Amino acid sequence: MLDPKHTPLDIKAVIFDYGQVLCLEPTPEAVEQMSGFFHLTPDQFRPLYDSSRLAYDRGDFTPTAYWFWLAEQAGVVLAPAQIEALRKRDIEMWSRFNQPMIEWMAALQSRGLKTAILSNMPAEMAAHVRRHFAWMAHISCPIFSSELRLVKPDPAIYQHCLECLEVAPVQALFIDDREVNVEGAKKLGIHALRFDSVTQLHSDLKALDFTPLPELEDSDALTEIPAGQSARD
Repeated sequence: MLDPKHTPLDIKAVIFDYGQVLCLEPTPEAVEQMSGFFHLTPDQFRPLYDSSRLAYDRGDFTPTAYWFWLAEQAGVVLAPAQIEALRKRDIEMWSRFNQPMIEWMAALQSRGLKTAILSNMPAEMAAHVRRHFAWMAHISCPIFSSELRLVKPDPAIYQHCLECLEVAPVQALFIDDREVNVEGAKKLGIHALRFDSVTQLHSDLKALDFTPLPELEDSDALTEIPAGQSARD
């Protein structure tokens, strides 16, 4: 919840996480395909994948070094062609847009609000996002961890985003699916909400009398649109 002492809200910028907010969670099929390279079950693979992800997001690994490191931890040897396949699949599985959120972001921009992306994201994925996602052209401040060598919840990365947006902390709303990142934003005085679903976010924003609200689908299930398209295409 947001701090009641700052309501009614005077929000001038909305800051979005990317993974599992603007894009959907990887499908079980995608995780299973990737885990097969390491001769692991998805339940075995995902903790290994996540354990080193912040370091990769910060730029501590090159893409090749990251996948070789995962292979070493799993006790397998990967051929160069397998590394290339993993790099491609990793980008693909994080490129399924969350359509209601993309459309809501466009609605905010049409109201004159600034928007930012503040994402823990490896350099290869960040380059793909910048190059292929049409809606990126409307983002005031795209902030990717690998480009700054900082990851959330480091206070410095939030501060960098606020300076880019030219807003005070109380004028910004931050939305992220991870509680640790939400708490990191709150410590700086930024309004912050944890994202679980469009329905939940709609309810939380409505309770705060914040508009416009994201459009609800017929069900609570999130929908996707193909990578490279947006509500403005």
